[in-house]
Amino acid sequence: MTHDVLNDAKAHMQKTVEATRREFGGIRTGRATPALLERISVDYYGVPTPVTQVATVTAPDPRLLVVQPWDKRMLKEVERAILKSELGLVPSTDGNVIRLPIPALTEERRRELAKVVRKHAEEGRVAIRNIRREHKDKLEHLEKGGKISKDDSHRAVEELQKLTDRYITEIETLLGAKEAEIMEV
Repeated sequence: MTHDVLNDAKAHMQKTVEATRREFGGIRTGRATPALLERISVDYYGVPTPVTQVATVTAPDPRLLVVQPWDKRMLKEVERAILKSELGLVPSTDGNVIRLPIPALTEERRRELAKVVRKHAEEGRVAIRNIRREHKDKLEHLEKGGKISKDDSHRAVEELQKLTDRYITEIETLLGAKEAEIMEV
């Protein structure tokens, strides 16, 4: 019974870390990465679809992204979506592909992005703590209902705390790597 609660908590915490990792991937650094365009959607025959599902996105060098739509009619749609996005990138099109030069970040912009990354990391930590609290309540409820002993409950709560510490450390590691990437000139 405690095993089920702990496995559920672990699965939720893993999803939170993955969500944080995706958030970090969408934050522009001075380096080109196809993950920058994952959040941008285009109107694909009436359905909002991520750019990465209608085109091939590559990074041939650290300062350039190349977007090649599979359907040439989508070229203008993709270009419009990139212009409307918050990335601040200016696409150039040659009729077949869209080139996105990634400008170097100013020191001020780097500091702003570092704050944004820290905010996302804090949201991840809070989410993990909320998962811990929710599952701790479940364990206490099982104990009060007589379904598990006080000792089993205590051991499970300790294990839950270890899981929490582990996943918060994982978010801290992601944060450190992303901050280093942002501040890299």
